[in-house]
Parts: sequence; C-alpha cells; structure tokens
Amino acid sequence: MSKLKIVVVSGNLGSPSKTLALAEQIVEAVGRLTPAEAEIHPLAELAPAIGSARHPDELGEAGKAALRSIETADILVAVTPVYKGSYTGLFKHLFDFFDPKALNEIPVILGATGGGEKHALVIEHQLRPLFGFFGAATVPSGIYATERNYDGTRFSDPVVLERIETAARQAVNAARALAALRQQAKAA
Repeated sequence: MSKLKIVVVSGNLGSPSKTLALAEQIVEAVGRLTPAEAEIHPLAELAPAIGSARHPDELGEAGKAALRSIETADILVAVTPVYKGSYTGLFKHLFDFFDPKALNEIPVILGATGGGEKHALVIEHQLRPLFGFFGAATVPSGIYATERNYDGTRFSDPVVLERIETAARQAVNAARALAALRQQAKAA
C-alpha cells in the first residue's frame, strides 16, 4: 500500500486551536505507523468558502475542493470543539453537503475538545451517529480531551495519548483492510 491520504476536518473556529492541536497529534500518530500524507481543513479557514452556501452547487472552488478531498480520504480525522453539548454548527453544515453514500466505509477517527468532562459523551451521542448516517467506518476508540489535558501547545495527558495511539492503530488497520478488499475486487 502506498502512502495513506489522511484528511482532517477540524471544527475549530479560531486560531490557535486546541482542537487543531489534537488533530495534528492524531496525524502524527498515524504517520508513526505507516507512510502518510495529510490534508488539513480547519473550519476557521473554510468558513468563507462554505458558510453562505445552501447546496453543493453553490460552493466555490475552495469548498468543492475540500469536499473532493474529504471524499477521497483513506482515513478521515473528524475533530470538533464542543459547544452546548454538540459539534459546531459549521462542522455539521460542511457535512450537510455530502451525498449520504459519499463517506461509505471510510475509516474515521473521531475526536473532540471541551472545557470539562461533562461533554465527554459527545463522541458517542453526536459524532458517531453523524458518521454512521454516511456509512463511514468510525474506529472504536474516540478521543476526548479537555483544557486540563493541554499544556499550551500539545495534549500530554497519558490517557489522551494512549487513546490517540489506539485510534490511529485502529484506523490504519481498517484502511489497510479496505484497500486489500478493494484490490481483491479489482482482481476478481
């Protein structure tokens, strides 16, 4: 298998961003396991391209390019800050542009950042159902991190680091298995 294409959608609306820092650490973990290249789409930068569109046809080239990038990921990393118990509105708005089958079988690592532990179930109650709708293959281990786990530039809490490594391993294994199945289908 050649280099894996990792595509990150980071729901951060500002910069610097703890959410983007978490995404970058996930990408690093995948890169330690297999050759990979990453494309990162922070919503803070995508907002002008997608914010006022109501339909994919209304997107400019930057918005359409982001959609194509996401649809062709070998591994999708979807991370968001938690606002009012859920992902950001713009994060959901981006995924509203996708055809329901566009992300079918793509391995997805789910992550979220929040101010405290009370939002830890956002991965199970908000993110996993969203990607389940698309038929994406979310890996079992999600990563939730709080401000207490952040040292100002990186997440350093041992539990968060372990979850990052586990999710990365699960996603790489899923991507390799999917690539093998697709190769077998081509050969048949």
